[in-house]
Amino acid sequence: MGKFISDFKAFAMKGNVIDMAVGVIIGGAFGKIVTSLVNDILMPVISLVTGGDGYKNLKYVITPEVKDGSTVITQEVAVNYGMFIQNIVDFLIIAFSIFVALRIIMKFKKKEEEAPAPAPAPSKEEVLLTEIRDLLKQKQQ
Repeated sequence: MGKFISDFKAFAMKGNVIDMAVGVIIGGAFGKIVTSLVNDILMPVISLVTGGDGYKNLKYVITPEVKDGSTVITQEVAVNYGMFIQNIVDFLIIAFSIFVALRIIMKFKKKEEEAPAPAPAPSKEEVLLTEIRDLLKQKQQ
């Protein structure tokens, strides 16, 4: 059992696993932001264009609800294709946003890679040899 725990600890403390965990947490929060964007900003505009409640409540009713007064005898059976469209819009916005974010990150990484590394500082021996060379040049003149 001790070997299993030590193996798990080594696995969990790797940089990639921690990066992945952070990505999942940020992704979940980002998903909520995009869902709010779609539901609270885009859908009201779309509902103005479509003249209704947007496409979220669109459905094809197979069997209508049967009521006896206020009591429901049989539930409505419907294909809720509006929710499917809603989820597709959410996915496309999330995918596009992630694409844009990754593209920006890759541009920054590419600029870092292209930037020339500064020349290393000369060692003490090189500095001493340079001074000797310069002194010898001065004596020859």
